[in-house]
Amino acid sequence: MTRAFNTRLVVKTLGALLLIESVFMAIATIVSFFYKDPDDGAFLVSTVLTLSAGLWGLYFGRNADPHVGEREGYVIVALVWVVFSAFGFLPYFLSGQIPDVTDAWFETMSGFTTTGATILDDIECLTHGALFWRAMTQWLGGMGIIVLSIALLPMFGLGGMQLYAAEVTGLSYEKLSPRIADTAKHLWITYILLTVLEVGLLWIEGMPIFDSVCHSFSTVATGGFSTKNLSIAYYTNPAIHYTIGLFTLLAGINFGLIILVFRAKPRRLWEDEETHWYLGAVGVVTAVLTIGLTMQWLLEGNWSCGAGEFFRHLETAFREGFFTTVATMTSCGFAIADYMTWAPFLWVVVFFLMFTGASSGSTSGGIKWVRLMIFAKSGFAEFKRRIHPNAIVPVKLNGRPITQQTTNNVMAFMVFYLMILIGTTLVFCATGVDFDESLGAAVSAIGNIGPSIGQYGPAGTYALFPPVAKWMMTFVMLIGRLEIFTVILLFTRALWKK
Repeated sequence: MTRAFNTRLVVKTLGALLLIESVFMAIATIVSFFYKDPDDGAFLVSTVLTLSAGLWGLYFGRNADPHVGEREGYVIVALVWVVFSAFGFLPYFLSGQIPDVTDAWFETMSGFTTTGATILDDIECLTHGALFWRAMTQWLGGMGIIVLSIALLPMFGLGGMQLYAAEVTGLSYEKLSPRIADTAKHLWITYILLTVLEVGLLWIEGMPIFDSVCHSFSTVATGGFSTKNLSIAYYTNPAIHYTIGLFTLLAGINFGLIILVFRAKPRRLWEDEETHWYLGAVGVVTAVLTIGLTMQWLLEGNWSCGAGEFFRHLETAFREGFFTTVATMTSCGFAIADYMTWAPFLWVVVFFLMFTGASSGSTSGGIKWVRLMIFAKSGFAEFKRRIHPNAIVPVKLNGRPITQQTTNNVMAFMVFYLMILIGTTLVFCATGVDFDESLGAAVSAIGNIGPSIGQYGPAGTYALFPPVAKWMMTFVMLIGRLEIFTVILLFTRALWKK
């Protein structure tokens, strides 16, 4: 026997979430009015429509049973991204800045899922309001719409544990307070503090305040939407590159551990094995790219350069290598160099880096290092068991054995990740996209990375991507953002049984 699905509660919760979206859309409307943009009317209409839909949802579900079951939790978490995008694309569409429904939907979903892929060939032609809203969608999606909402939903008489469990689908997260709403608040306070700190530093380093805000939104969300066609390469100040690279690196660390550092407990971060792997991988790949770029430069005929010129290039190679490594590993789509112009070995290294991701509990996409660790350790453990059949060889994480259920979760995730990747690549190929670019776009979509390879690399856009492929890509963005299981569970019979 199956318990009746609580439709009214779902509608009520989505209504409350739309009210939250309307508040942030109103902020973008104020920015549009402040800069006297021609699209300020479109933003105002979009805000009113979003607010009205939210109020209707609250009214419809006013007498709903407050219990949030597993089914309702997963449905809400999956639908909120769709509903937010359905209203979030209105400013682009109504203003005529992105007049095509498919393109406006693609840009909006790419923002909320922090993918950073864009269909815009000329970003700088957008108004201040539209640029701010693009960055805002990534900032909201970075920490997670649900995590934000859980901090506010109690005002509407709604709980949040099931929503938080469905949204934070990584293998580990820090429960920093007994109440889940307090945990969400701590996460968001840290998120805001990092954003404000980066805004201040970028402004001091010479970036205009508007651009500082927009780029900080995208950085801490590891999204990658820029206000410039050349992305971060537009700014020639190395300090800006290092600042954004450093905050991108920080955004790839488990936010629960960052909070513990703020609470004077840095030892937890220092002892975290996943952080060791993440930072170690950044260091190794940065070194490989730095050496590779330097060798490429020397092989181009610069052997006779002076020591000063050599060290200037070495610094540039290090900066480009470091920035590209953290931007790719954390699934942040920023760029200060087009890696497709590098030697094939180097951009292939970057391509494989797209599969990794950063830490669980961060704003990054991808597989995440904790899963890669468990996957690798399970493989080595199996070798030891083959050699010593009677030995008990546990797989440990941070010195503690992990359960077989966790290992099974990782293996299932890897299998589904590969299956979705293959299926998406085939769909893209069927629409006429070359195989290598289809594979790159599929990796970019499920890892929420943005740039991929070929014409869809850092210097390109998805403007000419076939319409069917764009809709498919937005769906895969959603699957990747919710780390597969939340979406797949909606299509299983087990979830709908009591």
